[in-house]
Amino acid sequence: MRDVFLIDAVRTPRGRGRPGKGALSGVHPQELMAQTLDRLASKSGVDKAAVSDVVVGCVSQVGEHGACLARNALVLAGWPEDVTGVMVNRYCGSGLQAVAFAAMGVMSGMQEVAIGGGVESMSRVPMGSDGGKLDGNNPRLAAKVPMVPQGISADLIATLEGVSRRELDEFALASQRKAGVAIAEGRFAKSLFPVIDPATGAVALDRDEHPRPDTTIEALAKLEPAFAAMGAAPGRSTGETLDQLALSRYPQAREIAHVHTAGSSSGIVDGAAAVLVASGDHAKAHGLRPRAKIRAMATAGAEPVIMLTAPAAASQKALRLAGLRASDIDVWEINEAFAIVPLQTARKLEIDLSRVNPNGGAIALGHPLGATGAMLLGAAVDELERSGGALALITLCIGGGMGIALIVERV
Repeated sequence: MRDVFLIDAVRTPRGRGRPGKGALSGVHPQELMAQTLDRLASKSGVDKAAVSDVVVGCVSQVGEHGACLARNALVLAGWPEDVTGVMVNRYCGSGLQAVAFAAMGVMSGMQEVAIGGGVESMSRVPMGSDGGKLDGNNPRLAAKVPMVPQGISADLIATLEGVSRRELDEFALASQRKAGVAIAEGRFAKSLFPVIDPATGAVALDRDEHPRPDTTIEALAKLEPAFAAMGAAPGRSTGETLDQLALSRYPQAREIAHVHTAGSSSGIVDGAAAVLVASGDHAKAHGLRPRAKIRAMATAGAEPVIMLTAPAAASQKALRLAGLRASDIDVWEINEAFAIVPLQTARKLEIDLSRVNPNGGAIALGHPLGATGAMLLGAAVDELERSGGALALITLCIGGGMGIALIVERV
């Protein structure tokens, strides 16, 4: 296989995912992706006609997210008609998986240049809009594997790991503070670009809208558990609650301590991101400057009820493929779907938390499901260049019990 290089990465700001209130809620998701693609082309200097394919991650592929958004965004942006687009859904890992698929096309020799990325307008197409739930509404699967909402799984992991509410709140506070420093110091400026309202031509949003850097530990402590009522709700016609269904797989927990709140869970936001990858030969021949080399990528599965523990396994697999150890990685981007996910992953891999999410994560910045993986990859490369580090690993937990990881080396 050929080496594949990351040429450049861009992203929109993350807008609050509240209909009519978030700054990006008035912008169609096709428009978010179209502007992102155009920004990537202008920033990288790539010839649009040289791009073989555009792979776009999105979780709720219905309504305005439907009808092959990738192709429609290309048409909307006026790209050459022979540039194709395709959609992918690996839940929260979709954006990183899209980049991985684009990279695989280049590594195989079938393509020279490709783009991977993602988009999610959670204010316009809310979570669950496809109506399928985690089990696809299949009673036989539900009887075989009682998959519960992710928030309950997060609380179950915290219970089994013995992680307290206070520890989760402290991690959430650190995410907010790190994001506040990153914003104040302009650390996101290299990748972030302003979104234009196509109706008015004015800037719709030029900064991340979700962070609350003035958050305090006292304010976090006052928040109610986010998933306690959900856990007490019936999960089957037999009357068993969702908590009881989860505990049927993990009776050793005895009772789920509901410790996550809105403050220690990822924010609902709108946003898009895109990453350009190319072969070394094409980059050299066409004056494209690589920023990083993709060293390895991997996915891994885990038990589907607990669901959120596979980032460690996916990371271990990617590290083995690259011939590396966890201690070799300078920057870890572990998606903060819930505070327990990076905490459990760091504990499993014996990672110093000082190397994890150095500029904050989805708790502070938000988690636009299909776009987050590509956003984290761009943030990791930016941080390697800022800090002088060599290697970064990006990993996300995924619904249904999966994880994905990708390792890059700064050029």
